[in-house]
Amino acid sequence: MKILTLLRHAKSTWDDPVARDFDRPLNRRGRRAAQTVGREMQAQKLRFDAVRASPAVRVVETLDDVETGFGRALSPDYDQRLYLADAETLLEIVQDTEDTVERLMIVGHNPGLERLALMLTASGALREEAAVKYPTATLAEIVFAVERWRDVTEGGGTLARFIRPRDLDPELGPDEDSY
Repeated sequence: MKILTLLRHAKSTWDDPVARDFDRPLNRRGRRAAQTVGREMQAQKLRFDAVRASPAVRVVETLDDVETGFGRALSPDYDQRLYLADAETLLEIVQDTEDTVERLMIVGHNPGLERLALMLTASGALREEAAVKYPTATLAEIVFAVERWRDVTEGGGTLARFIRPRDLDPELGPDEDSY
């Protein structure tokens, strides 16, 4: 069995006058959401054999805050291919993962993460929630009944967890600026 966890970066700010999208930092609410999700990951005893992440500032800061809540280092491998990657690129990265890795986490951006989660799962109540919206700092865990990552295919997984910050703390609920 292989377990893929997809974590979307937390809420970033559009108010910071950075020159590049890549350099946008998190806002206060995003930092709080990332720590909250990290605490929930610890409460649910989630573990990862490998973490791959976009090197964008908002992803790096998300991981820093998730680690604070999680209470342990995630030691991500930053991969430029993950910056704003589409679902097909993300799937290639998943399928190229070493088979000694049982639990893989990918941390990145929408719309790619959302599209990948929907591409890899066929049905179920959690999938329906993900299809409505995959908010910032949301974690999706997909389970595959395969022994090799290259055997992960469209519709072959089951969405086992879908953790949104607003489900953990109503003050982290949706607003008009969900990017």
